[in-house]
Amino acid sequence: GDMDFKVAGTVDAITALQLDTKIDGIPAQVLADALQQAREARMEILDVMNAAIAAPRTEVAETAPKIVTITIPIDKVGEVIGPKGKIINTIQAETGADIAVDDDGAVGIVTIAAVESWRMEEARTAIVNIVDPPKAEIGVTYTGRVVNITKFGAFVNILPGRDGLLHISKIGRGKRINAVEDVLSLGDEVQVVVDEIDDRGKVSLSPAGDIVPNAGTDGASDSGAEAADAASHTSGDGEIESVSFDESFDAELADELGDLGPSAERRGGGGERRRHR
Repeated sequence: GDMDFKVAGTVDAITALQLDTKIDGIPAQVLADALQQAREARMEILDVMNAAIAAPRTEVAETAPKIVTITIPIDKVGEVIGPKGKIINTIQAETGADIAVDDDGAVGIVTIAAVESWRMEEARTAIVNIVDPPKAEIGVTYTGRVVNITKFGAFVNILPGRDGLLHISKIGRGKRINAVEDVLSLGDEVQVVVDEIDDRGKVSLSPAGDIVPNAGTDGASDSGAEAADAASHTSGDGEIESVSFDESFDAELADELGDLGPSAERRGGGGERRRHR
C-alpha cells in the first residue's frame, strides 16, 4: 500500500507509466521487480487482444460514427447554407447527416457527420453539386421538376444545382396561354430539352413533348395577358413573338427590383437590348 504503479506499453516497449508513493522513496530492486511483473501481465493481455483481432480492421464498423471534412470556396458558403439555412437544413433532413459550415477567412469548411456511410456520402455529394453543379448539354433531354414559377415562365431543376427557364411562349407549343399556372404547378415533373446556354451559364429550355393535352387555346381572352406580355410580345394576328433569353431574365429582375434603367427601346437604339453586367 506504499505505492501505486501503472505501466502501459506494447510488446516492444513501455509507452507510459505512473508512480505514486506514500513514502519518501522505494528501493531500486522493488521498482525493477514491479516493471518485470508489469511486463509479464502486459504480454498476457496483448495475447488475449491479438487472439480477438490480430490487425486493425480495414473498414470502420457500420455502426461507428463517421466524420468527413471538405473545403469549399468561401464565396460558396452562402449557397450551401441557403436563405435562413434552407438549403443545409433540407440536405440534413433528406440524408440524416449532421452538417456544420464554417470558414477560416480563406476557404469554407464543411464538416459532415453520420452513423451510416451512405448518409455521409449522400450529404457530401449534395454539397459538391451545389459548389460545382453538373453541366447541362445542349440538345439533351432531361426529366426535371418545376421549382419556381414567374409570370414569364417556369424554372425547372434538371440537374443538382442546375435550373433552366421554360419560357411561357414555349409552354403552349405555339398556343397562347394566359398564365404559367394554367399549365404547370410547383413540383410538376416535366420532360425538357436544353435549347441554349448563354455565356453567363443560364439555361433555356423547351418541352420535349406536350406538357398537357391542349395546353392553351387560340384566341384566348386578354385576362392575365399583362403578366404574359411582361416577357413576350404578341403580333397583330395573335401569334406569340419570341423574345430573347436575356430579356426574360431582365424582365424578372425588373419585376422584382423595379426599373433598372432605360432600355435600348427607350433610348431609341432600335437594336437588341444590351445585357446588364
